[in-house]
Amino acid sequence: MELRLIFNAAIFSLVSMASFSCIEQKKQKKNMNDELADAQVITEGLDTATFGTGCFWCTEAIFQRLKGVTKVTSGYSGGTIGNPTYEEVCKGTSGYAEVCQVVYDPATISYDELLKVFWKVHDPTTLNRQGNDVGPQYRSVIFYHSDDQKEKAEHYKEELNKIEAYNSPVVTAVEPYSNFYAAEDYHQNYYNENGGQAYCHFVIQPKIKKFEEVFRDKLKTF
Repeated sequence: MELRLIFNAAIFSLVSMASFSCIEQKKQKKNMNDELADAQVITEGLDTATFGTGCFWCTEAIFQRLKGVTKVTSGYSGGTIGNPTYEEVCKGTSGYAEVCQVVYDPATISYDELLKVFWKVHDPTTLNRQGNDVGPQYRSVIFYHSDDQKEKAEHYKEELNKIEAYNSPVVTAVEPYSNFYAAEDYHQNYYNENGGQAYCHFVIQPKIKKFEEVFRDKLKTF
């Protein structure tokens, strides 16, 4: 019953099918250092979640607004080549997905609550696609960092399909976390620094507005 209440008839109102795509807006250059982003959170009491919901600009902007989230980094996970560039990931042959690495305080927001946001803010029924962004780099995916995260992700996916929360089956991949490389500097904090850009205005802004309406009790006070 709880899941039915969470996933009401308005579920797809958060999935914008605007005629803008993430790839059309991005530059093809790399201007950061080539070090592997540290996946382990050494700050006492914090934990890490890694989610792919399509274009990481949207994902980053949403998770940044949640109470208990201390850091969100846009980047790439799931591939095999070392330190991939955005251009390499965009080819769709690297195995990497655009993701956000979310550092959070479990005492303030639980992994279960992060998963609720994850399921709500994108369409997990489209394989290798979010709106006009098409390719395996835009796949819906959860990279789990522990057995507990794996169990919860698989449980919710199974329940969503069991109650037919969506019109089509959930195809979100649940994969073990193996690596994470931070994306180029110009991708970081993108929406907050480029809110006037067309993609931000027409695609990300409506998603954030609807997200804030649903999760208003979970939002930070800015």
